[in-house]
Amino acid sequence: MHGALFLIEFGAIILALGVLGRIAGRFSFSPIPLYLLAGLAFGEGGLLPLGASEEFVAIGAEIGVILLLLMLGLEYSASDLVTNLKTQYPAGLIDFALNAVPGAIAALLMGWGPVAAVVLAGVTWVSSSGVIAKVLGDLGRVGNRETPTILSILVLEDLAMAVYLPIVTALVAGVGWAAGSLTLAIALAVASAVLFVALRFGRVISRFVSSSDAEKLLLVVLGLTLLVAGIAQALQVSAAVGAFLVGIALSGEVAEGAHALLSPLRDLFAAVFFVFFGLHTDPASIPAVLLPASILAVVTAATKIATGYWAAKRAGIPGKGRWRVGGTLVARGEFSIVIAGLAVTAGVAPELGPLATAYVLILVIAGPLTARYVQPLAERIGRLRRRKPTETPPEAITATAGSDGGVHSP
Repeated sequence: MHGALFLIEFGAIILALGVLGRIAGRFSFSPIPLYLLAGLAFGEGGLLPLGASEEFVAIGAEIGVILLLLMLGLEYSASDLVTNLKTQYPAGLIDFALNAVPGAIAALLMGWGPVAAVVLAGVTWVSSSGVIAKVLGDLGRVGNRETPTILSILVLEDLAMAVYLPIVTALVAGVGWAAGSLTLAIALAVASAVLFVALRFGRVISRFVSSSDAEKLLLVVLGLTLLVAGIAQALQVSAAVGAFLVGIALSGEVAEGAHALLSPLRDLFAAVFFVFFGLHTDPASIPAVLLPASILAVVTAATKIATGYWAAKRAGIPGKGRWRVGGTLVARGEFSIVIAGLAVTAGVAPELGPLATAYVLILVIAGPLTARYVQPLAERIGRLRRRKPTETPPEAITATAGSDGGVHSP
């Protein structure tokens, strides 16, 4: 009976996602906000809480994030990654200054202390690679000229998490400097090793994975990705970083074949990821923190847009592309929830959990909207400013009238 209930619940979820996806497609709209609302309806405190299928949804959500980052990595080569990182590291510094600092200040103003300030800084700092990867695909912008700039900022953030997460883990656990330093050293070593292998032996890996049989190619690529992601996560490095590096390590026909085979799986598990996020958000906890979360969301949405605009301008992207970069970076998601979860589990500022959840929910819904509409809105405002009539000085009117032989100034 338990198995039957699982099939019924999970089948209902997939069917509902398909219907919501068709509705979103009819209106040329990203389905992500609808997936999140579906999660709220089926989650804690929702209309119809799930039971039997919740654990499977959690695993599917983790796979969804991994596949999103793998597919994003398949779009670019290792040399593209290195070039972008070398040219865009100042944008990473600006990103940290404009987006982490507001979170830290907000925590201190609310009296939560320095540890909570470090945690909330991470929540507001990091954009959601999963959401943004999905949005880029939905809007058909993966091949756009400005997309490498977006990717560079996301990669810098994800790599920074390899340093930041061990630090936060040590802070919230209250461990000593020795244990914290050892954890950080291991994380840095693993991230560096994976990046080195991806850059140095990418062609060898591609030859190993390559196969004319679609089934074998799918199994090897998926298995390799999950293996690397799992090892990275076990060693305190983001699974998303591991999956992304596997993607950039694959090139040529292997990358093209893997992209075609994995696209349906990515879409399925990515949808499950967004539902899972909503499942673990109790709607009753949101109203109490909605005002501060909304203020923080507005401020950091503006700073993300400014970050993206500055980075794109520095990269020589034209005006339209600059606004698209800024609008696309607004969404927060998986990393923000992970960071807040560390603090909540350790008992650091109990209010931080609901605030972070409301904050991320606001921006994960607003993110697809800003990605789509910031650039047209900026263009419309620019046109209105150019069309704004300017008042003609009285002296010019008098001089014009006098030259016609009509009214003359006294």
